[in-house]
Amino acid sequence: MLILGIETSCDETAVGIVEDGRRLRANAIASQSALHAAHGGVVPELASRQHIRDMQPTLLRALTDAGVTLDDVDAVAVTHGPGLAGALISGVNTAKSLSLTLGVPLIGVNHLEGHIYAAWLASGSTGSDGPAPAEEPGFPLACLVASGGHTDLILMEGHGDYRLVGRTRDDAAGEAFDKAARVLGLGFPGGPEIQKAAESLTTFAEDDFEHTELTTLASAPLPRAWMRDTLDFSFSGVKTALLHRAQDVGLYPPTDLPQPDTERKVAALAAEFQESLVDVMTAKLLAMAERYHARGLILGGGVTANARLRQRILSESPLPAVIPPPVLCTDNGAMIAAGAYYQQQRGEIADLSLDVDPSLPFGRPD
Repeated sequence: MLILGIETSCDETAVGIVEDGRRLRANAIASQSALHAAHGGVVPELASRQHIRDMQPTLLRALTDAGVTLDDVDAVAVTHGPGLAGALISGVNTAKSLSLTLGVPLIGVNHLEGHIYAAWLASGSTGSDGPAPAEEPGFPLACLVASGGHTDLILMEGHGDYRLVGRTRDDAAGEAFDKAARVLGLGFPGGPEIQKAAESLTTFAEDDFEHTELTTLASAPLPRAWMRDTLDFSFSGVKTALLHRAQDVGLYPPTDLPQPDTERKVAALAAEFQESLVDVMTAKLLAMAERYHARGLILGGGVTANARLRQRILSESPLPAVIPPPVLCTDNGAMIAAGAYYQQQRGEIADLSLDVDPSLPFGRPD
């Protein structure tokens, strides 16, 4: 069964084609990062207009990559929330038009559920070369979904069966990365820029730190909001602490005047900020898995493309972890198509009354 998935929840126009919920046939993505970089974040109106421009060429590229035509498509799936309202509308309207024209089912998918099903593609991208996470390691699965304004811990007890056991109480991890990057004078999106700056710290010799504020920067940790007795997250405090530290060493507010050791200071603060977020996300995910007797872990969402987070999870988890490659962690249409396959199996079919829901919830409260 071939499902065409459309994803336009934020600033990627993405179309994926997936066979039987696991085999990745195409994953075409038109990114708007360069468009929004000048503004330091996503501008909703610009995103909506760009989706309209990019939709047709992205759809055609996906069909070409998959070696199929629209007549071969058995169902059309689309993200209908959560996300930016205008961006979601462009994808939903396209999906409705295709469903009506082709006479095939329309399936509305929750964006966050799609991120979980990227794990099914990661383990079966070349066909039947490995078991799906449902079989190995099997349910229940402890899922960290860190995407956009969400940093959620989801217990997946079966297909379509989700419990929300932890969430952010203020800034999500992705938002914190973006704001930290702005404070440090780095680009957008913030996550990759923070990671790049943090990795550059290893290029500086130890003697570079001896006679500057870098000794303090590299050794004084930023706070970790552990929030005892809960699996919820909070990242606003560490973001504020970074701002104050940047002010103390002359990095903020930014200036055009030359500053000593600017690159080294930025690298040291970026590394410590990244470590603060990674520490908390790793610890809470592993604590959740133990508390709920999970059999394995799944990571999904753009933040989980972070190399340091992936390294920590793989090295510290006593359980098997399924972590999609970065291109499947960030927003894509293939994950929407994969999730839709299992919705179709449950008979969860939409009709032309399908509407967008920018605040669409995911998972029943624990």
